[in-house]
Amino acid sequence: MAANNRRMSGKKGAQVGSGGKRRRALEGKGPTPPAEMRKGHVKQRAAQAKSRRAAGGRQAPRGRGGKSPSEMVVGRNPVYEALRGGVPATTLYVQQFIDNDERVREALQLAAERGDIHLMEAPRAELDRMTNGLNHQGLVLQVPPYEYAHPEDLAAAAYDQGEDPLIVALDGVTDPRNLGAVVRSVSAFAGHGVLVPERRAAGMTASAWKTSAGTAARTPVARATNLTRALEAYKKAGLAIVGLAADGEHEVGDLEALGGPVVIVVGSEGKGLSRLVGETCDFRVRIPMPGGAESLNAGVAAGVVLYEAARRRK
Repeated sequence: MAANNRRMSGKKGAQVGSGGKRRRALEGKGPTPPAEMRKGHVKQRAAQAKSRRAAGGRQAPRGRGGKSPSEMVVGRNPVYEALRGGVPATTLYVQQFIDNDERVREALQLAAERGDIHLMEAPRAELDRMTNGLNHQGLVLQVPPYEYAHPEDLAAAAYDQGEDPLIVALDGVTDPRNLGAVVRSVSAFAGHGVLVPERRAAGMTASAWKTSAGTAARTPVARATNLTRALEAYKKAGLAIVGLAADGEHEVGDLEALGGPVVIVVGSEGKGLSRLVGETCDFRVRIPMPGGAESLNAGVAAGVVLYEAARRRK
């Protein structure tokens, strides 16, 4: 009975047998630590990322159009081909006491001829750390972040030159070599730039730079957070949105809209245009293929339509 009285008591403070634990549970635990020190907090993750970047890791600063992460090309042949292809680079890391074969000598010569690439000697353990254990063969090339344009910049640059905008947008194209090929075609046919989505799409990597054969240095690539909204903004600005589709209502050679301000939208080879992007297009055009092929890759398809657009602009 006495025990029941204790449980039903309305008195404050520690009860018999509690050892004062309940009172201590109510005591404060000191001042709240800064957000950067709280486990799992977004500011802590940002601080950790900043620390990794300071130590030489990947980085992704953002400007008006955003920047891609920095990239490392590893291995003797890849580094040599990247340097020969004009891929921009900031630093060439060379392993100490490296076996100086022909590829190493050629890579060093190309880097020296460029004049703007720092040559750094590093122990193998450091290169292993930088590349997360990849087979770097003693050569690592640091490629700087690519500075993307803003979608508005592509049309504005065309109008500043007194020309109608000619832009290619890529929807769901994930192979950077296809992106590089499109950049090369846009440059060849006097286009004003390429638009890519920010997510689930190829970016301007070293592979894209190499495939562009140097044209990426003069043909801007813009990145959109939402491709559909970017296309709608172009449409409001007076540009025709022309999507490539196997079942398009128009043949590419019959579409007069290609002679004016236009955005040519190219989808992936397998899935084509996504539903929302397809619904945003003013015209859907097809490329006649009498040879029987079912589709073309993005680079080839863009080149065909760009040729027709350039022909109509003469």
